[in-house]
Parts: sequence; C-alpha cells; structure tokens
Amino acid sequence: MKILLDTHILIWAAAGTLPKEAVPYVVNPENVLCFSPASIWEIVIKKGLDRLDFQLDPLALYRGCLDNGYEELVITGRHVLAVGELPQIHKDPFDRLLLAQARVEGISLLTSDEMLSRYSGNILCLP
Repeated sequence: MKILLDTHILIWAAAGTLPKEAVPYVVNPENVLCFSPASIWEIVIKKGLDRLDFQLDPLALYRGCLDNGYEELVITGRHVLAVGELPQIHKDPFDRLLLAQARVEGISLLTSDEMLSRYSGNILCLP
C-alpha cells in the first residue's frame, strides 16, 4: 500500500515516538511511505513562529525522509486545484493539501487528525 504520512506522523517517526497504532503502517516493508513538501513547508513556517511542537530542523527531517527511503510526493497543479474541491470541514491549509494529494494520487493518508477522518476517501486515522 502507498501511504502519505501527515506532518505529525513524520515528526513522530523522526523522533522515534510513533504511536503504537502507527507502527504497523510504517514498518511494513510492503508499504511505500511518502511525504509531501507541504509538511516540510509547514515545519519551516511553524518553527519560524517559535511553535514548541515544531522545533525540529526541517532540513534534517527532509534528509532523514529521503535517507529512510520515503518517497517525496511532488506538489502539482492538480493537487492544488483539488484543494478547492474539498468541503470546508477542515481549515488547516497544510492538511487540506495533504488530503488533496492523497486523493489525486489514489493513495492512503495516515494521520492522527480526527477532523480529517470526516472526509471521504482512504484516510487511515489513528485513534
């Protein structure tokens, strides 16, 4: 299964603090794990705002994702246009872009954000 990891899942994976419910998805060698530049962008912005929950080095996270074999999911115009088709359930622009990318690409989105589970599609929401 091809899985796009949301920003918090990426942070937890990098810190070695994945929730136990996420571990089977991340360690399964049959899964192709993906990350979005939107997650790196979110970390850059929120770190710049001195958010305590976004204090890791975005360059180190980016390199770590690539070094660990995660596939970078390039953002395309189709992804951006798909954001406009989403119902206004969730207001976070980063999460909306991740969801749109997963939908356009026909892959699963692994998240801990319960609000995203209100959307249709293949969303793997951790309890």
